[in-house]
Amino acid sequence: MDHLNLTWTQTFILAGFTTTGTLRPLAFLGTLCIYLLTLAGNLFIIVVVHADSGLSTPMYFFISVLSFLELWYVSTTVPTLLHTLLHGRSPIPSVACFLQLYVFHSLGMTECYLLGVMALDRYLAICRPLHYHTLMSRQVQLWLAGATWVAGFSAALVPASLTATLPYCLKEVAHYFCDLAPLMRLACVDTSWHARVYITVIGMINTCNLVIILGLYGGILRAVLKLPSAASRAKAFSTCSSHIIVVTLFFGSAFIVYVGPPEIRAEGRDKLIALVYTFLTPFLNPIIYTLRNKEVKEAVRRVIQRMRTVLKTP
Repeated sequence: MDHLNLTWTQTFILAGFTTTGTLRPLAFLGTLCIYLLTLAGNLFIIVVVHADSGLSTPMYFFISVLSFLELWYVSTTVPTLLHTLLHGRSPIPSVACFLQLYVFHSLGMTECYLLGVMALDRYLAICRPLHYHTLMSRQVQLWLAGATWVAGFSAALVPASLTATLPYCLKEVAHYFCDLAPLMRLACVDTSWHARVYITVIGMINTCNLVIILGLYGGILRAVLKLPSAASRAKAFSTCSSHIIVVTLFFGSAFIVYVGPPEIRAEGRDKLIALVYTFLTPFLNPIIYTLRNKEVKEAVRRVIQRMRTVLKTP
């Protein structure tokens, strides 16, 4: 058997979720609605942040970058999820499969770095308020945002390239998109070494960023507790609460799937848990950052008022 040729010429089959009868169209329509709402919600945040000068702060700049990332992140996997829900087991060319694997993990690692940068922004705003605007200048914001994308797309080269060069004997991917563990189970060779590399790379990146985030929030907690009034402490905590919720959802589910016990992946539960960070988190992020934020609500009112004024002008 020519393993090298087999790796690049075969077509994989995405198994997706097992749905039958009336459940299939309902699952498809529900997923499609949430997907469209996710796109609309993240686009809404980007437009509001750039349309209202009251949100021209580093925090909202990074939130808009996160929303832009989420647009691509959710669009990497949901189309294949919709296709498998509508048509059942679906073929995907190997090149498209490996490209999806690379882009998905690149965006995931970029988000991991970006959440760390957002924690740094909150730390500087609360613990270094007098130097905040100097330390977090527009140039620094752009540099940090760009660095997260470069770091994410560079780190994902390791697991993606190793997976793409494996020889494959089986075709059916027990997932709704091409991910590391489901693909490795199709290889003709022992992949225990590859699994250790994946866990090391992804686990180290996630762990290091999470440790940094926890350390920064430890500093924030100490600074907030020293504030003189309860109102000022509540205001400081409110600027961090949304970010903490997003961090918990993203890192919690990612650690379970990629660094958790093998029993989770072996029993196929990884598909369900993957829905949290590939589908649910991008959907919830706009809700978390808008419904819990008075500044965004006020900015929306100002934008709507300006639009009404423009429309009334003859």
